[in-house]
Amino acid sequence: MANRSGSVGSAMVWMFALSILLFWLPGIGPLIAGFVGGRKAGSVGNAILAAILPGLLFGIALFAMASLLVGLPLVGLAAGLGGVALALIHVGPLLLGAILGAIL
Repeated sequence: MANRSGSVGSAMVWMFALSILLFWLPGIGPLIAGFVGGRKAGSVGNAILAAILPGLLFGIALFAMASLLVGLPLVGLAAGLGGVALALIHVGPLLLGAILGAIL
């Protein structure tokens, strides 16, 4: 297997852009975005990092914003955890596609 050069940053940008463009295809959209991002990443390690890091940062940002914007802390906690759950659901197919894209 040839060692391709790639970058985590460009892979993250491709995954993000394609995820937004393919939002209307649940499951398949993130898989396609992950595959393209995995090809851009160049290696499996870079592909995994490019798939997990944006989802993790997005989940943390949703949690923080929901907790800060709601006056009741428990309601903000529940809304924030819902956002984290949605981000984790999106990362699964994205990660699978990234690994497949980096391997092929």
